[in-house]
Amino acid sequence: MAGVRRMGGLLACAAGLALGALAPAWAQQGKTAQEVYTCIDRQGRRITSDRPIAECVDREQRVLDHTGTERRRIGPTLTEHERAAQEAQRRKEAEERARFLEERRRERVLLARYPDEAAHQAEREAAIDQVEEVIVVAHKRIQALKAERRRIDVELEFYRGDPAKAPAKLQRQIAENDQALAEQQRFLVAQDLEKRRIHQRFDAELAQLRQLWAAQRAAATQWAQPPATAPVQK
Repeated sequence: MAGVRRMGGLLACAAGLALGALAPAWAQQGKTAQEVYTCIDRQGRRITSDRPIAECVDREQRVLDHTGTERRRIGPTLTEHERAAQEAQRRKEAEERARFLEERRRERVLLARYPDEAAHQAEREAAIDQVEEVIVVAHKRIQALKAERRRIDVELEFYRGDPAKAPAKLQRQIAENDQALAEQQRFLVAQDLEKRRIHQRFDAELAQLRQLWAAQRAAATQWAQPPATAPVQK
């Protein structure tokens, strides 16, 4: 009797092991059966399969569950040229997003730096004043060079009849004076251009800031308004 019980226990154990070995296979079959791929190929035929359909690699495939409900879609397999075009489009969109974000960042910086037109005008005047200061220095340098030239001309009076006989040192002083005077004149022209660039930059900023200030005031006014209340019914 005890032997029969032992034999029965061994058979039950073997059956359990067999079922355990088959369970993964059943689970895999169940998982496979849960997804159904379907598409219409280039000949217009509807094809259904339990895996991605080779005849529809160039078109969209629908993935259904066991109830027939669509779970997702698989896009067509792209050619190398199509992938390159898609990647180029993605880069373009990323650059546009980055440019948009950078523009918004610059706008926030402008608003923080210039809360009103008076602050913007004060910085414009400060920038122009810096240029004016170096212009004043240049004019003083020009006056000094002209005074030096007058001194040189006094010495040159001794050689009025034949300037070529003037000493080499005196001729070198004349050349250096002329060169220094020309450099200062070019410097003044450059500073005038710099003032013009400063005004152009601040004019462009002011036009943009006026729009930003207006939008800022409109947003502040909108948030300051109390919420509308429904009329009381009598």
